[in-house]
Amino acid sequence: MAFPFPTTALITLFLFLLLLPISFGEGLPKSDVDLLEFPLNLEYLEADFFAWGALGRGIDHFEPNLTKGGPKPLGVKKAKLSPLIKDIIAQFAFQEFGHLRAIQETVPGFPRPLLNLSAASFATVINTAVGKTLQPPFDPYASDINYLLASYLIPYVGLTGYVGANPKLKSSTSKKLVAGLLGVESGQDAVIRALLYERAKSKVHPYRFTVAELTDKISNLRDKLGKNGTKDEGLIVRPAEGAEGRIAGNVLAGDKNSLAYDRTPEEILRIVYASGKETHPGGFYPKGASGNIAKSYLI
Repeated sequence: MAFPFPTTALITLFLFLLLLPISFGEGLPKSDVDLLEFPLNLEYLEADFFAWGALGRGIDHFEPNLTKGGPKPLGVKKAKLSPLIKDIIAQFAFQEFGHLRAIQETVPGFPRPLLNLSAASFATVINTAVGKTLQPPFDPYASDINYLLASYLIPYVGLTGYVGANPKLKSSTSKKLVAGLLGVESGQDAVIRALLYERAKSKVHPYRFTVAELTDKISNLRDKLGKNGTKDEGLIVRPAEGAEGRIAGNVLAGDKNSLAYDRTPEEILRIVYASGKETHPGGFYPKGASGNIAKSYLI
């Protein structure tokens, strides 16, 4: 059988196709790309918050290419941490760099959005959670307990987002990536909760409430902002709400079968904007989150 083209031409064409650059996200459904890009918003926040808190420098110093030219975060600084907590948070920071890289190697991604990680930003959230203006203002960078409580605000929200995204993904590549991200984010949340559980009955100096009481108030606030039922639990709950309805200790949050709760991108935006509305930026994202999903809600 004769070839319609010379053999050398076919070989040349084959080699040319092999050498063509493969674009990020190629072969993935558009819906997968959007769902994989959305969590970059939280991964950027975690990476900078953890890196600055433990090491006094952020992504711009350690992995500047990962920012894709996005603006530097506002108000973030090094926290006053004990050697143990500093070491743990530093590990979290480097893990987050890996998460950013893994997502950006799979989909195009976007530049880091403007983040407000100032003490005032965290203080506003805590004031809302406790229902009054604290004096002195809550400072996430002042101590181990304060920093861990501020960290309590972050990985868990991303964790629920990955749980929510997983069943919506169509590609095995996307599902594998999210499973890997979820595993480590869950681990970070477990470590934070365990460290806080150890201190559950300690007072949050100089205030009158305990660590456990504040985690409960933060969780209640996230549920209120998310507007989709109970998907958050503090460190100590009523025994009927604990695992198997038999225990008050709640070092890991879960539903009646101890399965992780899920959240949609819309719920997450309502929480991280601290506005209760996915259309109203604020909180940690003064100009809004990035990516197709988040931008579709900006007025």
